[in-house]
Amino acid sequence: MKYLLLLTFFISTQLIAQPESLFPKEDLTALQAYEDTLGLMSHLVVNDSLEENRYAATKKMIKTLVQALKIDNSYHYPFEQIKTVSIQYPADSTFRIFTWQLYVNKDEYRYYGAVQMNSKKLELFPLIDRSAGMDNIEFKDLTPDEWYGNLVYNIQDFDTYEGKKYLLFGYDAYSFFERRKVMDVLHFQDGKPVFGAPVIQAPDRSGRLQLQNRFALTYSAAASIGLNFDEEENKVVYNHLTIGGPAYGGKPTLIPSGSYDGFALKDGNWIYEEEVFDFITPEGEYPRPQPVLDGRKQKNIFGQR
Repeated sequence: MKYLLLLTFFISTQLIAQPESLFPKEDLTALQAYEDTLGLMSHLVVNDSLEENRYAATKKMIKTLVQALKIDNSYHYPFEQIKTVSIQYPADSTFRIFTWQLYVNKDEYRYYGAVQMNSKKLELFPLIDRSAGMDNIEFKDLTPDEWYGNLVYNIQDFDTYEGKKYLLFGYDAYSFFERRKVMDVLHFQDGKPVFGAPVIQAPDRSGRLQLQNRFALTYSAAASIGLNFDEEENKVVYNHLTIGGPAYGGKPTLIPSGSYDGFALKDGNWIYEEEVFDFITPEGEYPRPQPVLDGRKQKNIFGQR
């Protein structure tokens, strides 16, 4: 009983540990100062009306973030004041990923990010967005230097015969008329991140199933869709899309049909399942809460008003 009480006390104190208990005073002061700068710059990246100012703020953000992360044990500093940067952790907390969006103009968005490993000394992999003009993204293996840029809003780990991999769920503002949501696969080779792995069995345009490295949904900018891991269903769930949006440049756009498809994990692969829910909501809305990252004017990039 005494051992159990001590163990419970240890666990509870670890769960409520604050940055003040994890860093020397001078390191904590430096991290807080960096965080203040990052908070200001990240606000300007999203909200400044001038493109050159948004770009300058992004450059300052990158430099400041690297300086902050060079402090020992920076992995454990949460940077909670940076509201417009997504910081996501897997369940095993072996790494975290920073991502954010730069609005260039109505037809161009750029994404920035980095993968930080859970280590005392900084082990950081900058992510370079090469998505512009990238085709056949479903079948590419990508390194951090040729990342398909997106704003990551969730991570789900899973086991394969080759070891643990991670699903990354992200949002790409893509273009003025269309948006995109992406389910990417992250794994590590020789300690370095690799994006993409042929573990997703998805239908092609003709409905034929094929193995893909990642999965993407491109849809009308006037619509809102979900693509995420559902804890209750224990599978990935997303809106089924159908032609119905306004046609731009002779190209029809896709909108939610009102039903939901998904992927279930089987032997290390994510296997397509049609109509994972046997009901249709009136507005085609996902029946459970989900991140919605669409819309710059009414909402921030996390879907918050």
